[in-house]
Amino acid sequence: MKSIIDAADPQKIVLVEGNRDTQLRLYRQIADQIISSMPRDVTNALVVNLAGSSQVAPTYYLNPDNGVSYSIVMQTPQYQIDSLSALQTLPITAPGVSQSPILGGIADVTRATSSAVVSQYDIQPMVQIYATPQGRDLGAVAADVRAIIADTAKQVPKGSSVVLLGQVQTMNSAFSGLLFGLLAAVVLIYLLIVVNFQSWSDPFVIVTALPSALAGIVWMLFTTKTTLSVPALTGAIMCMGVATANSILMVSFAREQLAEGKNPRDAALEAGFVRIRPVIMTALAMIIGMVPMAIGLGEGGEQNAPLGRAVIGGLLFATFATLFFVPCVFSIIHTRLERRRHRSAATA
Repeated sequence: MKSIIDAADPQKIVLVEGNRDTQLRLYRQIADQIISSMPRDVTNALVVNLAGSSQVAPTYYLNPDNGVSYSIVMQTPQYQIDSLSALQTLPITAPGVSQSPILGGIADVTRATSSAVVSQYDIQPMVQIYATPQGRDLGAVAADVRAIIADTAKQVPKGSSVVLLGQVQTMNSAFSGLLFGLLAAVVLIYLLIVVNFQSWSDPFVIVTALPSALAGIVWMLFTTKTTLSVPALTGAIMCMGVATANSILMVSFAREQLAEGKNPRDAALEAGFVRIRPVIMTALAMIIGMVPMAIGLGEGGEQNAPLGRAVIGGLLFATFATLFFVPCVFSIIHTRLERRRHRSAATA
């Protein structure tokens, strides 16, 4: 663990020192001999004397002159309980008990040391170790920490557990949500195109450009040594929309040429030649617009730089796939569909 934090930021491990407090241990046998509800009575007596009766039995006085209610709080003055001996002589009142015992007779009051900050996780006490990565991405540091947790799992005391919390959980939940959104966007785009084109094959041809966009995003992030982040995934979702729009331009024109009587190969070639300029213009406008963001100019510009880099890399590969790969897939699929129709007609 120390080696990992040294690689990140060795000054960020924080151990909270303990503080002095007062602990009370009730003698169960003696308390049960007096009355069974003695633990509750001890708690109420301590709260009333140390914090006031408003915490246990709120009392109010209604002034008949102005109709205003005033809170009445009974509490032992602090100067009378300024030592352990004074606390031990505190009388404990209980219903049905004629002689009230003192606190020192039924409980042990001692000084002890406890944590200055008490943290809980799933209602269990927790000891926290803080660390802030520096010079490394959070995902890489989290992976190293998980490896150490797995290696030392047998050394953890029985009943205890080691859990990785903090920004790692936020990062994982954000990544899961954005990845789900990315997949949902692709599925919804496909279904929407199916409804508009009244076909299952042409929407498949359109979405074949999306894997190239994902490959371009990964290539650009790897080339620029940019870690995968929320802005990068947001840029991937944006790139999916532009790549799909360019593919729709290509396939829709090819369908028009196919309806005019051309064969699938000629229709695909015609679509590639005619739609090359609008496709390149759309992609180039988006790429040029994202260049300043990808460079990360200005204060805080590096935060949004992954978004611009993801869009640029995805559109570079998606544009190439739209102009060359999508027409090939369109020609292959429609050629097979045309052969199948001819065979069905010959059989009929």
